Amino acid sequence: MFSLKRFCTNATRVGCLNFSSAVEKPKTAVLMLNMGGPQSIDQVHDYLLRIMTDRDMIQLPVQSKLGPWIAQRRTPDVQKKYTQIGGGSPILKWTKLQGGLMCKELDKMSPETAPHKHYVGFRYVNPLTENTLQEIERDGPERVVLFSQYPQYSCATSGSSFNSIFHHYRENTFPKNIKWSVIDRWATHPLLIKTFADRIREELSKFVETKRDNVVILFTAHSLPLKAVNRGDSYPSEIGATVHLVMQELGKTNPYSLAWQSKVGPLPWLAPATDDAIKGYVRQGLKNFILVPIAFVNEHIETLHELDIEYCDELAKEVGVEEMRRAAAPNDHPLFIKALSSIVADHLKSKEPINSKFLMRCPMCVNSRCRDSKRWYRQVCTL
Repeated sequence: MFSLKRFCTNATRVGCLNFSSAVEKPKTAVLMLNMGGPQSIDQVHDYLLRIMTDRDMIQLPVQSKLGPWIAQRRTPDVQKKYTQIGGGSPILKWTKLQGGLMCKELDKMSPETAPHKHYVGFRYVNPLTENTLQEIERDGPERVVLFSQYPQYSCATSGSSFNSIFHHYRENTFPKNIKWSVIDRWATHPLLIKTFADRIREELSKFVETKRDNVVILFTAHSLPLKAVNRGDSYPSEIGATVHLVMQELGKTNPYSLAWQSKVGPLPWLAPATDDAIKGYVRQGLKNFILVPIAFVNEHIETLHELDIEYCDELAKEVGVEEMRRAAAPNDHPLFIKALSSIVADHLKSKEPINSKFLMRCPMCVNSRCRDSKRWYRQVCTL
């Protein structure tokens, strides 16, 4: 079974490292955008409140009233889950470590844009993106790269982070003396693919040889409401592209499938759910699995609790799984650090500050904030 203790210990250790403080006056700032996670139990309510009132993330009827009610109602249960994984999310500690290692490589790979400094901008918990933007302005870099830490783009995740930056500068003065550019998606980057493949091989090697070839590689990603999918959100296809390339890298040695986790509410979402997929395969006689969190670049509650505790431990015992392991998230894997630094280095050398795909809206988009945001990015991202 997967070792939860191993990742909690590593996450605690990396929290002691702070690479950002080493660079006081960067030439290039790299803002790493992500959802974030509460670092302590007392942050859980505000974290949930921000999620439940963000219409880019989730659309609810009478959201200004229903969102706070749901956040209040869910807080005790979510606090219990964070308690079970050590009292808080390690996502900030991992992101800081990844950013520091990335910038160290970038200084070597792209000396003409050095020194580089990473910043963390979370959507729903400190360090909040809007506060980090103020920190960047105080540091006064020549260029800022807005780097989504979601490899696969979704309007609910990446889109919400980018929209929050637009909203911040709609209410505050935009710094005219800084060049801005965007890295919005990188689902098929070769080194990302190699990282996932290597994480899978690490777990496959732990199965006895007689079972190894029949282990089901079950890729799992955060689900998405079908309403968003039907609007044209590119997330499912980008997840599928990552899965396809990872299996090509592995040589298609094992049976594999893709399932979806973390559904919230009664409306239809992408299916099958990861737990339902496990139950279905066990009924078919398949009883050895590796779960692969294909959309997450570091450990957090959906890997450490949902996958490790709810599925690899509790569900596995309930349905009679022989052995279920979980591939680690990329974390500080050397190939992944090379992926991050290569993505940014190539972007800095490129003459395109923004991806044309990013400037497109979903074909059935009705979100005026998204429309205005993309118009704004088209104007401000120029080199």
